Amino acid sequence: MTLTKFEKARIIGARALQISMGAPPVLIDVPSGMVDPVDIAMLEFENNLIPPITIKRNIPSSQESGK
Repeated sequence: MTLTKFEKARIIGARALQISMGAPPVLIDVPSGMVDPVDIAMLEFENNLIPPITIKRNIPSSQESGK
C-alpha cells in the first residue's frame, strides 16, 4: 500500500514522540551525531523498521458522489 504524505508524517511524528519519551531506536545503529528524534524516526521509516500499523481510509463510492 502506498502512503500519502500526511500518513507518512503522522507515522514519523508518532514514532518521534515515542523516541523523545525514552523509547529505544528499533534495530538500528544511530550515528553518534544524530540526536533529533524526528531524524531518527525518519531513518527508521526509510529502513522499514517501524512496525506496521493499520490505516483506515474512507473512499467514497462513485454512486454517492453522483448524487
